[in-house]
Amino acid sequence: MNEGHPVQALWCDPADGIVARIVRALAERQLHAARTVVLVPYAQLMGVARAMWARCGSPGFVPRFETTHNWARSAGGFVPTGYDIAHDMARDLVTAQALLSQAGFHAERFALAGRVVELAYQLGPLAAAVTPEERGGEWAQRAASVADAGSESEWFRIESALIRIAVAWTSTSGYATDVLQRESTRAQVDALIVLEGFQADPLAQSLCKLWGDHALHLSLVPSGEATRICASHVALDPEDEAELAAACVLRHLAEERAPVALVATDRALTRRISAQLSAQGVITHDETGWKLSTTRAAATLMSALRACAHDATSDQVLEWLKSSVDGDSPIVHSLEARLRQEAMRDWSTWCALMARSEKSKDTALLVFTEAIEARRAPMARARPLAEWLRALRELLEASGQWSLLEEDLAGGKVIGALWLDAGAHGDDEDEFPGGRHTLAEFTAWVRDVLEDASFVPPAGDQAPRVVVLPLYQLLGRSFGAVVIPGCDDRRLPASPEPPGNWSAAQRLELGLPSREALEAAQRAARAAALHNPSCELIWRHSDASGEPVRPSPLVQALQLDHALQPSADPRTPREVALRPTGYPTPSGALLPLQNISTSVYEDLRRCPYRFFALRQLGLRSADELDAEVDKRDFGNWLHAVLGHFHEALAEAPTQDAQERVALIEEAARRSTQELGLSDAEFLPFAAAWPAVRDGYLAWLTGHEAAGAVFAESEPWKEQALGDLRLIGRLDRIDRMPDGQAFVIDYKTESATVSKERVKDPTEDTQLAFYAALVADDTLRAAYVNVGEKAAGTQTVEQPAVVEARDALVAGIIEDFRRIGQGAALPPLGEGAVCDYCAARGLCRKDFWDEAAPPPGVEATGGDTQ
Repeated sequence: MNEGHPVQALWCDPADGIVARIVRALAERQLHAARTVVLVPYAQLMGVARAMWARCGSPGFVPRFETTHNWARSAGGFVPTGYDIAHDMARDLVTAQALLSQAGFHAERFALAGRVVELAYQLGPLAAAVTPEERGGEWAQRAASVADAGSESEWFRIESALIRIAVAWTSTSGYATDVLQRESTRAQVDALIVLEGFQADPLAQSLCKLWGDHALHLSLVPSGEATRICASHVALDPEDEAELAAACVLRHLAEERAPVALVATDRALTRRISAQLSAQGVITHDETGWKLSTTRAAATLMSALRACAHDATSDQVLEWLKSSVDGDSPIVHSLEARLRQEAMRDWSTWCALMARSEKSKDTALLVFTEAIEARRAPMARARPLAEWLRALRELLEASGQWSLLEEDLAGGKVIGALWLDAGAHGDDEDEFPGGRHTLAEFTAWVRDVLEDASFVPPAGDQAPRVVVLPLYQLLGRSFGAVVIPGCDDRRLPASPEPPGNWSAAQRLELGLPSREALEAAQRAARAAALHNPSCELIWRHSDASGEPVRPSPLVQALQLDHALQPSADPRTPREVALRPTGYPTPSGALLPLQNISTSVYEDLRRCPYRFFALRQLGLRSADELDAEVDKRDFGNWLHAVLGHFHEALAEAPTQDAQERVALIEEAARRSTQELGLSDAEFLPFAAAWPAVRDGYLAWLTGHEAAGAVFAESEPWKEQALGDLRLIGRLDRIDRMPDGQAFVIDYKTESATVSKERVKDPTEDTQLAFYAALVADDTLRAAYVNVGEKAAGTQTVEQPAVVEARDALVAGIIEDFRRIGQGAALPPLGEGAVCDYCAARGLCRKDFWDEAAPPPGVEATGGDTQ
């Protein structure tokens, strides 16, 4: 405790300090200090109070500084039994489900249990504040009366029923603090002194009534207005706010103002600040912790449950596999690559594919998939909760995740919160009665338990230099400096939202804190923070989304009182020499390619560096598995449909329109199944399919009338070209009456785009490349634009395809000769190609030195044709 600190005076002022007033009260009433209990508002204040008594209290015996819960724990252990509220979400959710079943909500018990527990936790402190006799009589009747408030709507009828269930539960439950209201406890304590905080504690008030004249109230809230000027900082966004707050803390530590209080107004912001301080070697002592559900251990466990669902996605299964001990194994990487290659979003679709390809070359993946299914299968059936806990532990052990949880601090908390440590809590069968749970219901139970529990990192052996705490825990404590980030109207409102959906009348009737009481407590807590020697407030201009944010009304009040002083940025500026990124000019001479496809050569023409990065280096961006169905998926589906249709039509030729419709519809059904497209996701494209189908069949009739005959669908072609080999899969080849090949490439783009492609034969790479794959000297080639609009399907032919093919072949030979001789492959940095290029981050286009001219294009097919 710093000498001269305002909190020092609050405790140790000889005339009016807390300690002096306690000493006088004991002397005037001739009370023994050892038989006196002093109740403090929160647990961290017990050690502060003892230190203050040692500093300025009377010699001899010391009063017992306790919180109500700590006092109850020492007075007698409480073990919840039956329907007692355990304040353990794992058990209380099951109890709430049983109560709901008894009240006629058996079918809805899983959906409503969380709401009942929430109501019970809000009513519990009020019920614990009255004696067990009053709790089951007068208090229960008064609390149940608030359930009748509201309209006659169905929602209010259900809500009223839930309130009655919660009231019945809380009024019949035992509480750990009941021991404090017993005569035996009062016989051991002569006097009770309550140090009041920002809000009144119902239990402390009830205890004071029991002790009568031997009870004393003392306020810990500093009196008078703080006269110090607060420093303020305005950040640009959340990241800038975290940097500013961390810099403020570091500056206070450098100026020997430890310990520094870092007020947690936003958990995400606080964790970001703590991470930045940790990077500077400053470890924070966190008194608030964070939700257990946000820890990596909880995410690991939840990934296992999500992966076992019958409708699990491939991403969820991969997440589970990667969190196991073998997550970095080659087989997992191979599975992920294949899933992305096949665009298998649903795990069940992948399993079906593996079942169909049992005799294929994917033996390793088949065996691995079967092993995964062997782990998932036991989690499919419904069972009692106690059996679910054993099954979950067996699943975690089989995947190697259990040992990882045991070795992690947060993992141990997860195990304890979910009662997964068999035998640690007694007989699981007795603790978790009730019916059978499905996997979805069990997963929801696990999620709610982890969401309710908190993880507080253990404190170190040394005195903390930075303490993370909520605003109200500044009360009665001494800090060298206080840093409060998140001082905006969202994270530090003047009037906090009261918990629960209680109306103002219900709050008044029950004795719950009103909005006005919470607002007064918030303002008092802010005033207490300003009594520290140094206080800095930080807020941001905008959130991460760019939405403007205003300072808190409490901050605005300080501005109006001229109690806020803008402060200089605590971060130390440094000069960074400008080093513009030069244009890369790599050589691909040592990375020769043998197989050249149309997409490979198209990359070379569009940008040599793109060809170098994506083709020669073989770099690839991982496609998202859980992406929405888009126009590209429709194009792939349509290609598959037309391929299956023409193969079926070749086997059973028919000119009947209805039979052709039936064939193409069967091809559509087959393609949808093979690609694993769900009806719901494919609905927008399915709605347009009849128009596309009819337009294509009408075009096909005219195409066949011109003498074209279907020859091949999706043939794989290879053509030697010196040391190179041209490769590719064509959409379709027809034969004309004179035997000439007609190469067809399907397009689902606008017909205008297709017509633009064929305007300049030397710029149209695709048809010319496909023509080069066909051995015929003369041939025809066209895009068949399959559209859903009035124009329907159209043929967009390239009349000069032979000349374009010859020029393309000459260009390919020349370009790859120059690449083999070491010609540079610089980026072009021009046109729309760069907008969606996967190699843009590699060529560093956005950081080039604009003053320097780009290098010449030394190897690009664009200038050779």
